[in-house]
Amino acid sequence: MPRPDWFLDWTDQAVAIVASGPSAKRVAYGALEGRIPHTIAIKENIELCPWADVVYGCDPAWWRNCFGLPDYKGLKVAHRSSFSTVQQIKIDTTRDQLLTAEPGVIGCGGNSGFQAVNLAIQFGARRILLLGFDAADTHGVHWYGRANGDGRANPGEWNFKRWRKAFDHAAVQAPSLGVEILNASPLTALTGFKRIGLEEALVKWGL
Repeated sequence: MPRPDWFLDWTDQAVAIVASGPSAKRVAYGALEGRIPHTIAIKENIELCPWADVVYGCDPAWWRNCFGLPDYKGLKVAHRSSFSTVQQIKIDTTRDQLLTAEPGVIGCGGNSGFQAVNLAIQFGARRILLLGFDAADTHGVHWYGRANGDGRANPGEWNFKRWRKAFDHAAVQAPSLGVEILNASPLTALTGFKRIGLEEALVKWGL
């Protein structure tokens, strides 16, 4: 299948993905800039790493509330968005697993972080560093508090259980795809990926 014309080429490269767990606020993101080749920020997390190459958010409500993030000049990707500046990805909502057979079609996992991991793999990344992937019941509170705005929602324990199960599956899949995923989230309920410090991960990868 042909790749969408907006797809990035990150073949065999490393990428950091910054999610919204409360522990995201405890990361020294300056260590990433100029060292890790690429960064994907999940929605509000562009505030933590404004140099990120990509902003990803699956839900159209977030894009509506931020007016399509007009000041950001990198690649913007969503499952659905009414803004012409935001590229569209397709999500197979029936499958909580990493998909690679059809470029531009990714697994769901119930959350933007899982989908961003799948997107990075489809871009060709082979080393992925997770930050702010807490996946724990914190009463819907992110590092910035609860999500507010028209049409937005906050996760509950049922969501977290689904997320953890999807990431457990991804942890099994990733090695068969030739992908190493390390979890540098200071606090996390994900158990399938190797835990590691941010600086330790960069040194391990020679960055």
